[in-house]
Amino acid sequence: MKIDPQNPADLSAQIAQAIKAAIVSGELIVDARLPSEAELADQFQVSRPTVREALKRLAAQSLIRTQRGATGGAFVNRLNFEDAYSQQITTSTLLLSMNAVSFDTACEARYALERACAPLSAERRTPDHLATMRTEIFRQSQPGLTDEAFCASDVAFHRALVDGAGNPVLSYQLAGAVEAMQPLMNMITFSARSRESIIALHTRIADALDARAAGEVDAALVELETYTRQLARDVAERRRKQSG
Repeated sequence: MKIDPQNPADLSAQIAQAIKAAIVSGELIVDARLPSEAELADQFQVSRPTVREALKRLAAQSLIRTQRGATGGAFVNRLNFEDAYSQQITTSTLLLSMNAVSFDTACEARYALERACAPLSAERRTPDHLATMRTEIFRQSQPGLTDEAFCASDVAFHRALVDGAGNPVLSYQLAGAVEAMQPLMNMITFSARSRESIIALHTRIADALDARAAGEVDAALVELETYTRQLARDVAERRRKQSG
């Protein structure tokens, strides 16, 4: 593991990247103990506070964990999909909110990814996935449900559809699409949407999954995407008229 002292990049960032590369390449395996702070400082020819900052960066990415005591130190962590979900969601949310991503672009990506799960979910969904979806449909039909709670239920419903595919890689990749894009889309369309229409489409999706009818799931998702895009256009037109 090496760094370039002449590189203008932050030394702690360079050290973190070097250790990360060693983990990815297999040079440092899961549960391997990293050298001590003093040993790393000597190896990279930097101060211990610089090493400490590099280790904090790695811990923030869940790449290492620290343990206290005589047998303690920093160890390579086994990163699992569940631990990575929150990072994926946070990154996706920031990318969408900080960049000029149009509603149509986000909507297209979100539904294209979810529709890719439809055939697998129709084949592999379990009774638990269906039960989750039915529970969320029931929750969405409650008259006193707030917009925020409806949005959270909406996310939970679609997350169950994705997880029904039984593929952890797809679930991870879609964490950002469902749990980052969906709330942002809801923020734009909640004032114009019909809860009854959303519930009816959700019911069609759940019924189709129950019947293992992948084509019907896909058709309902296409209809939901079309409805969502139209809502966004209606909201934009209303705002344009109000500002004019």
